[in-house]
Amino acid sequence: MSAAAVPAVASPHRAWVTDLPVLAVAVVWGASYLAAKGITTAHTVVAVLVLRFAIVLPVLVATGWRRLRALTGAQWRGAGLLGLVLSGIFLLETYGVVHTSATNAGLIISLTMIFTPLAEAAVTRVRPSAGFVAAAGLSVAGVILLTQGGGFTSPSGGDLLMLLAALARTVHVLAMARIKAVQDADSLSLTTVQLGAAVAVFAVLAAVPGTGASPWSTAADFG
Repeated sequence: MSAAAVPAVASPHRAWVTDLPVLAVAVVWGASYLAAKGITTAHTVVAVLVLRFAIVLPVLVATGWRRLRALTGAQWRGAGLLGLVLSGIFLLETYGVVHTSATNAGLIISLTMIFTPLAEAAVTRVRPSAGFVAAAGLSVAGVILLTQGGGFTSPSGGDLLMLLAALARTVHVLAMARIKAVQDADSLSLTTVQLGAAVAVFAVLAAVPGTGASPWSTAADFG
């Protein structure tokens, strides 16, 4: 066998280079729940969501304008549909974190990693291995124990909202894998359209009387 045919083995250094960005994402993702908990109230959820994503949306559009224009109509529709699901996820998550601890929010939303392969198995009718089911059961038990730091109590309304958000994220992942139009789409463009659709939903909700403070008054109240 020639040297070129021998499969390359990733060096420990290369593995770290690959894993560190993933770890950084986990840190930022977890910190986002703490930040949301610190600046959001039940009265400002929709306003904070408008501000949170409307700020970054122009940056994404400017950065990927050429690739965004190259999207087909089917890709726009598929990404827009995913954006509607994403808006529901963020609404559930943000209302959830307001009514529970940031720790519980981060732990419960991680159940998406368990729900997704189980849902995939149900859709494809391929039974998961016994080892996976056992590991999934231990993971769920671990989340339950970690969220019960003060002793076993009934889950709060915020905990239940986070559980629904985890289920909604599972739907989002499955839909992304099955909407053929978006599978070959540019990742940045797909993200931009999804966030744009979500911001549109939040902006409409913010304009409805009784949904809480306006984005402008909420921004003015920040230090």
